[in-house]
Amino acid sequence: MATPPRTIEGWYCLHDLRRLDWAQWHSVPEDEREEIAAEAADFMARCARAEDAPEGSSTWAAVPGHKGDLLFIHFRPELEHLARLEHGFNQLALADFTERTYSFVSVTELSQYVAGEQVTRTDSEGRSPQQTEFVQRRLKPEIPATRYVSFYPMDKRRNQGANWYTLPLEERARMMRSHGQVGAGYKGRVQQIVTGSIGFDDWEWGVTLFANDALPLKKIVQEMRFDEASAIYADFGPFFVGVQMKPEQLREYLLGQWPQADPSA
Repeated sequence: MATPPRTIEGWYCLHDLRRLDWAQWHSVPEDEREEIAAEAADFMARCARAEDAPEGSSTWAAVPGHKGDLLFIHFRPELEHLARLEHGFNQLALADFTERTYSFVSVTELSQYVAGEQVTRTDSEGRSPQQTEFVQRRLKPEIPATRYVSFYPMDKRRNQGANWYTLPLEERARMMRSHGQVGAGYKGRVQQIVTGSIGFDDWEWGVTLFANDALPLKKIVQEMRFDEASAIYADFGPFFVGVQMKPEQLREYLLGQWPQADPSA
């Protein structure tokens, strides 16, 4: 039997994609739409401040294309926090005008592939892995204030002749280090949050990418496709890309105005 990598986990994550019924929405009187939009924006602002939990972070994005209109992303310490947050959204008047088209439940994860012995040992001062700054950034991520966000789920293959789960740990670690070097080439242009979903969702991992320019989101995935770990051993699910907005800008979006980017971001 191959040896599974050790992992440490942090915040739970929900990607929630909603389609807005624009025809139904526009049939509502203007003053009522104002109230509904204000309520939704206030809810999103409270989510961004993690008022519903001890800590966490949230964001939303406007999604082009047929897959949906609104992508909500939430990080919280406990899985129940996500369920309660989702329940809260469903109590909003806006929920009556939306249809969920996709969702993904996962948890931030740092594996032995990436952190090596940091996952299994304390540091020189005797601190646990969860206390180091590097680990904290990975397990409790601060959502980058970029203009664009992309998300996709993925699996490692279990095919005859290309079974990731039968490879020796050292071989898998070697490929993941090489894979990470590709990502390192986009430092400063693309920020990444990786979450694990084995046992939680149909796919095994989720990858969320943030960038101020949309094109590097394509370039990094394209380059990684040619890396050994992906070319031979990876399968990918649907891709979603959106324009990230401030929490309070949800009101503008719903009322037919296009929220402007923050020049200071």
